[in-house]
Amino acid sequence: MIQIGTRAKGNRAEDLATNYLVKKRLVVVTRNYYCRVGEIDIVMRDKDYLVFVEVRHRKRGDYGGALESIDYFKQTKLRRAAEHYLVTTKTSDCPCRFDILCVNGNLSNPSFEWISNAF
Repeated sequence: MIQIGTRAKGNRAEDLATNYLVKKRLVVVTRNYYCRVGEIDIVMRDKDYLVFVEVRHRKRGDYGGALESIDYFKQTKLRRAAEHYLVTTKTSDCPCRFDILCVNGNLSNPSFEWISNAF
């Protein structure tokens, strides 16, 4: 059996998440925004809102699900990366929110849990 690397699995989960949200009528602005303070998986537009999406994949929930893995420390990093994005792109005047999209199960047939305005 061929093993798929962690980064490749992450990319696949982000592809699935992006497609899921596009079907929900969100529009992709950018993916994998990197800066010195962190990374934002997907930046999207939902009507007037700029949405920062954190994608989490868990094949199994034995050690906690995807949602539980986004702790206070991770939320702080996401906020700082979002602030950097807003200043860098000069879009600080629009309303923003943080969403979490959990991709659960096998990537060939996942289920999704979307938490809008998660924190």
